[in-house]
Amino acid sequence: MSAPHLPVMLDEVLHGLQPRDGGLYVDATFGAGGYTRAILDSADCRVLGVDRDPSARETAERVKAAYPKRFAFASGPFSLMEDVLDEAESSGADGVVFDLGVSSMQIDQAERGFSFQKDGPLDMRMSISGPSAADAVNGLEMRELAAIFRVYGEERQARRAAQAIVRAREEAPISSTLQLADIVARAVGGKPGRIHPATRAFQGLRIYVNDELGELMRGLTAAEHSLKAAGRLVVVTFHSLEDRIVKNFLRERAGLVAGGSRHQPEVQAGQAPSFSLVSKKALAASASEAAENPRARSAKLRAAIRTAAPAFDRPESAFPGAPSYERLLEVAS
Repeated sequence: MSAPHLPVMLDEVLHGLQPRDGGLYVDATFGAGGYTRAILDSADCRVLGVDRDPSARETAERVKAAYPKRFAFASGPFSLMEDVLDEAESSGADGVVFDLGVSSMQIDQAERGFSFQKDGPLDMRMSISGPSAADAVNGLEMRELAAIFRVYGEERQARRAAQAIVRAREEAPISSTLQLADIVARAVGGKPGRIHPATRAFQGLRIYVNDELGELMRGLTAAEHSLKAAGRLVVVTFHSLEDRIVKNFLRERAGLVAGGSRHQPEVQAGQAPSFSLVSKKALAASASEAAENPRARSAKLRAAIRTAAPAFDRPESAFPGAPSYERLLEVAS
């Protein structure tokens, strides 16, 4: 039953969730089941695991065998957790936890195409369905690729990377991770000892192909609608874009900002906060955990408690500045 990777900030996650006997909790990013097992071991409660990666089902079956009456699993994006709870005939969740981004398991599997350090097909799909990274790289226009690298990857040399890709694909389609990494590295450059030159471009492409930020907004809103009063929300992020969305979402819902952007609509007059913040600042992993688990070094945890007030209106989930996911569907069709 050992997990193939270490769950990040596990003690802090449990402290934020505070599992109790009889409670129902949603592990919205089930993965290797590390959070789920810890929650089930900490209280006589139930957990619903959700994951859009089909490879998670095998692990879920093992967890189900160990906790037959207290665990259930659903394949699909976490934005559908309301439907999952309805199918479980539940009146709501007592806690929801998200562990965002790509997992070490996915990175370690070369055939999934997430890593620029291992050669594999240019895939990057968490759900193993729909358009792939190869569809994006070979089908989108240069300005669209540059926007993806700049907005989602925060790559300063985004235009140079996109131009190099377009030139390369004119000779032959780009189909492998190492092929793309080499093209980007040559265009972007970098100093020895720094991160790999293709790191930010790969991050941006992965986020775009999986519509991660749009899915995050939908998932946070689903959690807001799914949690009971006094239910707890815990979110672990691994890069600034994710953390900014979570921070702004919770601050708006806690009544700490007025909103006014496409991500933070104007708060309705007299609307009561739907969350109270456990802490205004994000928690970071301890120095000892960061030393033991490299993935924890960039982790930030934010937690909030659901109030009895009605949920806010559902916000737009699009992220400005980059092509929409619908554009990728169009290119791949």
